[in-house]
Amino acid sequence: MMDEYATDPAASPAQNSYSIITDTETLQAQFAHLQQLSRQQPITDWAMRAEQLDNLEAMLRDEQAAFATAISADFNHRSYAETQFAELFPSFTGITHAKKHGKGWMKTRRVGISALYLPAHNEIQPQPLGVVGIMVPWNYPLYLAIGPLIDALCAGNRVLIKMSESAPRFAECFAKAIAHYFSPDMVAVVVGEVALAEAFSALPFDHLLYTGSTEVGKKVMRAAAANLTPVTLELGGKSPVIVLEDAALENAVNRIMMGKTLNAGQTCIAPDYVLLPKAQHPRFIALAKEWFAKHYPDIGNNTDYSHLINDAHLQRVQGYLAEQPVDITHPLSELPTDDDTRFMPPIIVAEPDADSALMQNEIFAPILPLVHYDTLNDAIAFVNARPRPLALYVFGQKESAIERVRTQTVSGGVCVNEVLVHVAQHELPFGGIGHSGIGAYHGKAGFERFSHLKPVFVQSKLNGMNLLLPPYGELFKKGMALLLK
Repeated sequence: MMDEYATDPAASPAQNSYSIITDTETLQAQFAHLQQLSRQQPITDWAMRAEQLDNLEAMLRDEQAAFATAISADFNHRSYAETQFAELFPSFTGITHAKKHGKGWMKTRRVGISALYLPAHNEIQPQPLGVVGIMVPWNYPLYLAIGPLIDALCAGNRVLIKMSESAPRFAECFAKAIAHYFSPDMVAVVVGEVALAEAFSALPFDHLLYTGSTEVGKKVMRAAAANLTPVTLELGGKSPVIVLEDAALENAVNRIMMGKTLNAGQTCIAPDYVLLPKAQHPRFIALAKEWFAKHYPDIGNNTDYSHLINDAHLQRVQGYLAEQPVDITHPLSELPTDDDTRFMPPIIVAEPDADSALMQNEIFAPILPLVHYDTLNDAIAFVNARPRPLALYVFGQKESAIERVRTQTVSGGVCVNEVLVHVAQHELPFGGIGHSGIGAYHGKAGFERFSHLKPVFVQSKLNGMNLLLPPYGELFKKGMALLLK
């Protein structure tokens, strides 16, 4: 079902067009090819954009089992149900949303104008940026490739995608699928190690989106700056949960544990630590143990629970735990971590030292610290003393207290009495702030992120500006006196 978009043979020689890229020379050639096409043949009609979205939908529908299998192989087991719920479902609904609204988003629209300039009028004309680069992480390699790809295609761009070297089986599977369903004149996939990623980030894209760690995000931004390439950085951070004194604790534990165990905690917006009154710690831990036993029975043979991505990742988080006193760690399962399979059951750490690596770094694993607070002011101050997080979650019933948390903290996004779910709302922008990212996308926000919203002033036949021409006589002076009052 490869796209049949007609191109000028002189502008699109077959030998200069590549679907799967594995080396720097080919990467540079394919970028130059897409850049040339974007300047000569901008995609300005909805039919062409809709066709790309149809191709994407067909690819997902036909290849979903192969994608899930490849992802699971990279993780040494990733729950098929989690891939359906957390990757395929938001991808399909994102395509549906874009196909429903994209034609309206791309229309030139009138906006207001000062009465001084009437009867002229103002317009905003969305245009494709040209060539968009997408750098995909390993933790949700399908959705975090498809999500920005939806927005970039809906906005009429051509796209290069760099897959994560930490998920090589899925990268190869995805690259082959894209090559089958898309013309290389529209979308191409880059598969390779860190050196290729560095070369990718140094290309003069019209926009570059990177999802991953804050430290690598700094390197991507530094490389992009050399070309004045605008960036969207979706980074991580320690997303806090504030449990208010009047919260229904059983419900809070239910939702927090769902967010922490999904993908074994390897989620950029997973609850990273929980702030709650100290008196509630024992009950929270007891409820968490009950919750895990109920939702992951026979954990040693349970295919619903995912494993950690690689040995280095496992060793990193085990190092965090090794620093903690044994008496404050509370495993939620009797089964230990398996170094060979990278199976790691969840562990609660009660009152870790605020200066420990566990509390300084994004955890990205099924470890959940509990931190006490005496007053809500203390909880808010604790959050605000740290880099601004990608997400913040608050559980409680009193609206005034919830409003205080919402207005007195700054984060990429917020859920009230819920976790994670804001990322699946196509009507909401998704992005970070400060150390957790720059810019936002999804839905209309994503369409606008990958468009140039060109301002246009349209003068009328009756042009009042002619009254302000030199020589500047009495009429001009009276006009200025009136305007400057």
